[in-house]
Order: sequence, then structure tokens, then C-alpha cells
Amino acid sequence: MGAMSVRTPSSKPSASSEPSHRAGFACFVGRPNAGKSTLTNALVGQKVAITANQPQTTRHTVRGIVHRPDAQLILVDTPGLHKPRTLLGQRLNDIVRTTWAEVDVIGFCLPANEKLGPGDRFIAKELASIKKTPKIAIVTKTDLVDSKTLAEQLIAIDQLGKELGFEWAEIVPVSAVAGQQVELLADLLIPLLPEGPALYPEGDLTDEPEQVMIAELIREAALEGVRDELPHSIAVVVEEMLPREDRPADKPLLDIHAFVYIERPSQKGIIIGPKGARLKQVGIKSRKQIEALLGTPVFLDLHVKVAKDWQRDPRQLRKLGF
Repeated sequence: MGAMSVRTPSSKPSASSEPSHRAGFACFVGRPNAGKSTLTNALVGQKVAITANQPQTTRHTVRGIVHRPDAQLILVDTPGLHKPRTLLGQRLNDIVRTTWAEVDVIGFCLPANEKLGPGDRFIAKELASIKKTPKIAIVTKTDLVDSKTLAEQLIAIDQLGKELGFEWAEIVPVSAVAGQQVELLADLLIPLLPEGPALYPEGDLTDEPEQVMIAELIREAALEGVRDELPHSIAVVVEEMLPREDRPADKPLLDIHAFVYIERPSQKGIIIGPKGARLKQVGIKSRKQIEALLGTPVFLDLHVKVAKDWQRDPRQLRKLGF
């Protein structure tokens, strides 16, 4: 096995003599559904990146921020890297590569319950070409496997680095769902950050504009239950957010007007549902989450619009924020 370094709960990183503050950026990469967003949420302790069991749901670079007395770790969540078929795909891949070159550390998420496949190799090859940035292999979903399977996966990941000519800074097994070793992962990421003051005010969890986060929550609710029929053909734009006038100060209400864009008229019925029942559910579900996010009561006004083949049209992509 060679000198492979795997962190288990017993092995603690050695303490440095003088306390200094570190701050920097990390991004998680990995095949779709490798557990990147769930891990981001577990580290930040609040739902910021949207999680869905469908590839390519995280479109925007959502940053989660982990605040600690001695450090600030800013998580940049890039869309998954994939072989582009559309203009949108091409654009997503460009965003990914620029992000990787700019962060301080890259965490490659590999699920414990799936053998390494061509998709993982494709990403690892790309990683190998980014020489300067330290890379941590994060073995996710460890709650789904026994110790023998986990050990085999750790060895396979170690080998993958050797084959491609780079050394993992760490290999860390975690379960974000069971909350195992998530803190340890933060402990290992932090020493790889540069020394410096905090980059964001205490209390910030993400620097994503609220409108974008709200659009993501609506989009997640709209995808619930119809992913097979409309996996990527939904985009949500929050047109305006206005405090309702003539409300007493202790009973504010925020009016949010949003459009759910689909590609074809035939998809309208799927989203709206019989007698509007589905859209109503989408509204109820996302409104609750938006209220939790903003801490204020919300009136949510949702409309479904057709934007023909928006994934292939540069003008529409710009309008929808890509």
C-alpha cells in the first residue's frame, strides 16, 4: 500500500505552535450525485447548495461559508464537469475549469458505494493537469458500505492518484448524512488555506444574492416528482421582491414574483398539474423554505412561461442568468 495517508477519527493532525488565522477557498468536485452539495450543507450547517438526485442541478457557483475562530473556509460549489452536448454544457465546463485554478484546495468526492468508473477518471485526469492546487480525496456515503468495501475503495483511490502522477494531500472517509468525520474534514482542509483575515463578515453563510437562492429553492421544489420528465428543462427567475406596503412594522410581508421557465408548451401541464394542483404544492413547499431562509413571511406569486429551447439559445441563457 505504500505510504498512503488516510484519516480516521483516532489520527489527529499535529498542532502547530502559534495560532494564526487562515482564510481561503475550497471546491468540491466529483461526478453528479457524488454527495458534493450534501457535504457542503453538512459543513456549513444550513441548506445552501440545492441537493437533488439528478445530475447538474447546481448551476450557480453557490458558496457556503464555514466560520471558525481560527479560520474561514469558503466552499465554492461548481457544477459537475461533464462532456458538453449543448451550449449550456460548454459554458458550465468553462466555469468549472476557471474555478479549479483559482481555489486553494480541491476536494474530490467519490462515493464509497460505487466502484471508480470512467467518469471519475475523466475528472481525475483534469485534476492532474492543475498542478499547484492541493487535492484531497473525500470518500462520501461511508454509511452505505462495510469496512472491507471502504478499505478497497481507499486503496483504489490511492492508486488512481499514483497512476496519474500526483499525490493526494489526504484521503478522508466521511458520511455527511450520518455526520461522521465532517468536522475532521474541515480540520484537514483548513491547514491548506493561506494565512489571512476573514474574507466575509461573521454570520454570512453564502454570498449568493438572495434572489438566486430563492430561485434555486423554487426550482428544487418544481423538480420534485417530475425529474424524469423534465430533468434540466426548468429555469427559475425571480422578477421582483418587494415589501408589501401598508403593513405594520411588526407584521411585514414580502411579495415575491417568480417565473418558472420551461422549454416546450407540452411541459406546461406537467408543471401545473391537474387543476393547478402541482404548481400550488410547489408554491407551498418553496414558500416555507424561502421564509426559513429570509426569516420573514412571504407571499409567493408563481407563473409558468415557455422559453423555447432556452438551453441552446445564447440570448435566453444570458437572460436566465448563465
